Amino acid sequence: MNDGPAKRVKVTQTGSPIRRPRDQRETLIGLGLNKMNRSRLLEDTPAVRGMIAKVRHMVRVEEVE
Repeated sequence: MNDGPAKRVKVTQTGSPIRRPRDQRETLIGLGLNKMNRSRLLEDTPAVRGMIAKVRHMVRVEEVE
């Protein structure tokens, strides 16, 4: 049951992964982020939300229509 286009979120890296645990650095890479101020447009899925929650102190999230 697809209710139309999938919702998306814009995730922008605002913090440095230097001196962070390895799993947090790997989560940023999994989100497609690895440099400061880089942004990615991602589907709003529970998996992506979980990854964002893990590195919420290093990213900014915006809802996209």
